[in-house]
Amino acid sequence: MRSIVVCRASRSSRSVRSARSGRHSGNGSVYPGWRTVISEMPELIGLIIAFGILMITFGAFAAAGMPILGAIIGVVTTLMGITAVASVLTIASASTTVALMLGLSCGIDYGLFILSRHRTNLLNGMTPEESVPLAMGTAGSSVVFAALTVIIALCGLTVVGIPFLTVMGLAAAASVTIALLVALTLLPAMLGFAGTKVAAFTRLPLLGARAARVARRSAADPDSSAGAGWARFVVRHRMLMLIGGIAVLGVLAIPALSIQLGLPSGASQPAGNTQRQAYDLTTEGFGAGFNGPLLIVAQDVRTPADAQQIAAALTTLPDVAQVTPVTTQNGISLIKVIPESGPNDPATATLVHTIRDDRAAIEGRTGAHILVGGTTASNIDVSAKLSAALPIFLIVVVGLAFILLTFAFRTILVPAKSILGFLLSMAAALGAQVAMFQWGWGQHIFGITPADTISFLPIIMLAIIFGLSSDYEVFVVSRIKEDYTKNGDARRAVQRGTGLSARVVTAAALIMFSIFVAFMFTSDPTIKAIGFSFAAGVFLDAFVVRLTLVPAVMAIIGSRLWYHPQWFARHVPDPDIEGQRLARKPAEPELAAAGTSARKG
Repeated sequence: MRSIVVCRASRSSRSVRSARSGRHSGNGSVYPGWRTVISEMPELIGLIIAFGILMITFGAFAAAGMPILGAIIGVVTTLMGITAVASVLTIASASTTVALMLGLSCGIDYGLFILSRHRTNLLNGMTPEESVPLAMGTAGSSVVFAALTVIIALCGLTVVGIPFLTVMGLAAAASVTIALLVALTLLPAMLGFAGTKVAAFTRLPLLGARAARVARRSAADPDSSAGAGWARFVVRHRMLMLIGGIAVLGVLAIPALSIQLGLPSGASQPAGNTQRQAYDLTTEGFGAGFNGPLLIVAQDVRTPADAQQIAAALTTLPDVAQVTPVTTQNGISLIKVIPESGPNDPATATLVHTIRDDRAAIEGRTGAHILVGGTTASNIDVSAKLSAALPIFLIVVVGLAFILLTFAFRTILVPAKSILGFLLSMAAALGAQVAMFQWGWGQHIFGITPADTISFLPIIMLAIIFGLSSDYEVFVVSRIKEDYTKNGDARRAVQRGTGLSARVVTAAALIMFSIFVAFMFTSDPTIKAIGFSFAAGVFLDAFVVRLTLVPAVMAIIGSRLWYHPQWFARHVPDPDIEGQRLARKPAEPELAAAGTSARKG
């Protein structure tokens, strides 16, 4: 994640090792070949915090360590694969960090969900041989659909048409795929070897006894847990919670209306940073535009006089401070244009568009053809392309996820509700980011300088947070549907399903939140903005949307939520995500009678 700002790539495996260093995409560095030394502390801090949360959740070293061990194995496998591919193909340096981040978080989440279900089964008296298949058939099925939604969202980055985002999305999707495979294969094997140890509790004071008491009480009486109490409160005050939750997210989303997209430059660095000092000195001595000159390439130039004529025409444009013909050779002329405004100023973007729109007038009768290049123009073009691709990306990803969730839950209202909730949490997280980092409300809290929102942040947030929010949606709603299928009481199912899933969703969201927050302890303001945005998105989506708005809406709609037409039931196979067919296993005498009849026949 810390290298998302880097767009460089290498054809050697060494590029993967150095994926967290590279050339900054903006200006302000005195020496363009600088390297940033990045600490591995965020990942270590995230893992330590994750282990602490799992210890509080399970109260056992075996249960707490198993999801983390599986996630680490999946991440190591992914990084080895990326390293191998990087030896023959160009791999964007951002790919490794995003794959690492999602591999760890999703791997821990999937292991946590399956292990929690298995552990409850053991506490209810099942043997490991009975419990593991049941946990895989119920929680494992939910994990499959949750992971497929994340993979679809990440692969959707290919529609943007920007190579480094495409590679980053595919690498992250591969990481999630491996995390899924580990959860479906290696984790059940580890559970088999562990036996009943995952249901044992540590003897550490204030931890083991409390965890044992809570776990046994929740397994014997699910309605006694704190999550069940919260679910009853939400269902009882469903209209108030729905209105209040939407109001909170709506207020947080207001700053997103004034979002300004751009790419990092020296101006966004902290005051003591050498890039910032170089940027400020250049601005003070020469003007802000010297930090982001435009490079005009004129083709088919016959004489130096033609280049001078083009330069004179460029001088007359607004927001132009200086025009300098650099050289003319082989019919090509290079002309440097210094704007009066800085690289991220909207006036500079207007100047680039003006040059392109008025190309014919600038070329005049020289017969030359001009093109606008340089780092500043490239950044402007990338931001514009990302903005244009955002609606297409949203339609493709949301459409495919809608189909997948409709197939999983066999109703269109559940995926529609899921997508609307995601859009609310996404808008709120983006609004919080704009307020803190663009408006500068968090200037003293985070030690940053107010700057434009990174142009690729919204689209990456859409891919990652949409996938993760679908995880929590599947985890919560699958338990609700499971209870509704057994008992037929829609409102009661909302209470029990939300209560049963609240603890595991809370633990999973806090782990993800902690991993993202850990990246905010770097000195790079871009990474701080990304970490904050992801952390805010996960927190709001898990606690405000999935554990508050979702049960409130489902309690209001009632059994009508699960309606689907008869043709749908006839022609679309039932994935049985709630494990209903597992619960209707024939009794042993019936199986014996069936076997006797078969032998006689």
